[in-house]
Amino acid sequence: MISIVALLVRGLDFSVDFKGGAIFQFPASSASLSQVQTAVSDAGVTGAIVQKAQGQYNGWQVQTKALTGPQTVSVENSIASRLGINPNSITTNTVGPSWGSQISTKALEALIAFLIVIVLYLSVAFEWKMAVAAFVALLHDLVIATGVYALAGFQVSPATVIGLLTILGYSLYDTVVVFDKVRENTAGLLGGARTTYSQAANLALNQTLVRSINTSLIALLPVTSILVVAISLLGTGNELEELALVLFVGMLSGTYSSIFIATPVLADLKEREPQYKALARRVSVRAAGGRAAKKAVAKAQSGARSQTVASSAELPSAQLTGDEPDDSEFTDDAAPPADELTTTASRVPGVAGVPASRGTPGTARSGPRQQPRRSGSSEAALGDG
Repeated sequence: MISIVALLVRGLDFSVDFKGGAIFQFPASSASLSQVQTAVSDAGVTGAIVQKAQGQYNGWQVQTKALTGPQTVSVENSIASRLGINPNSITTNTVGPSWGSQISTKALEALIAFLIVIVLYLSVAFEWKMAVAAFVALLHDLVIATGVYALAGFQVSPATVIGLLTILGYSLYDTVVVFDKVRENTAGLLGGARTTYSQAANLALNQTLVRSINTSLIALLPVTSILVVAISLLGTGNELEELALVLFVGMLSGTYSSIFIATPVLADLKEREPQYKALARRVSVRAAGGRAAKKAVAKAQSGARSQTVASSAELPSAQLTGDEPDDSEFTDDAAPPADELTTTASRVPGVAGVPASRGTPGTARSGPRQQPRRSGSSEAALGDG
C-alpha cells in the first residue's frame, strides 16, 4: 500500500532516455553546486538536475529538458564562462522525446510479453492456479521495486528496466522451486485424511526456507559489492549503480514474495476446490476424534485418581499413620493355630490356582506327607530278582 501511494502521489522520475532532454558533463571539481546551478539558469533553462559526477569526468552532470540547438549552445557557453573551463571539455548528449517514448513503449511490451510467457509456461508445467499465484507474486515485486524508486526519488533508466526484468526471472525461479516441493507434498493427498492442502504447502515452505534464504544472501553479496563500488568510484547517476540498485531491491522483494505471497495465494485457491474442502472436513473430524479420545483418557485417569484419594480417606487410622499390625504369631518358627487347619477358600481345589490335594476333598492334612513303607514280601521279591 505504501508503494502504491508513493507511485500515485510522487510518481517515477524517468531519465532523459524516456522523456527526452539534454545531458551536459564537464570537469569542474573546484566549482560548487550553487555555481553550476547559476550557470545553467543564466542560460535561460529552468528545472535542471545537477549531480556530482566522478570517474571519467570527475566534475558535474547536468540534465535538462529537451532543448533546441541554440539553447544547447547557450548552456555550453554559460557553463564555460561562469566556471572558467574550456568549452571543448563539455560533453553534450541530446535525446529527442520521440525516441524516449519509443523506449518506454518497447520496455512495456517486453514486460507484458514476459508475464504472458511465464503464465503459459507455469500453466503447462504445473497448473493454472500455480500460474496465477506466481503472477500475483511477480506483480507484488513490480509494485515494491517501483514504489521504492518513487519513495527514494531514484531515476528510472533503461538499465533499470533491464534489472527489473532480471529480478522478475529471479523471483520466478525461487517460486518455481517452492511450487515443485508443494506439488511433491500434495501428491496423493486426497486419498487420506491426515493433512490439508494448506498444511502440506506449509511443510513445503519449511523444507525450502533455508535454501531460499541462503540463495538470496549469496546472490545479494555480489550485487551489494557492485552497488558500493558504483557509488563510491563512479558517483551517482551512472548505469552500473542503476542496475545494481534495482537488482538489490528486487531480490529482496522476490525472496519475500516467494514465501509470503505466492504459496499462500496458491493454498487459498486450492482450498476453494470441493475435493479439498471435503479433505479439510475429514481432517477436522479426525482431529476432533483424536481430541475427544484424549479428553476421555484424561477424564478416566482423573476419575481413577479421585477414587484412589477416596479409598485412602477410608483406610484405618493405623494404616494412615504407617503402623502395621503385629504378625509375630505368623512367623515361620511357630506352628499355625488350630483354626488354620480347617477348610478355607484358598485350599479348595480349583480355587485361586491352588491344586487339589490327594486326600479327602475339602479336608486339610494334619501333618507332613510321608512315603509308604514297602512290605516284606515286596522286599523279598526284589531280593530274589
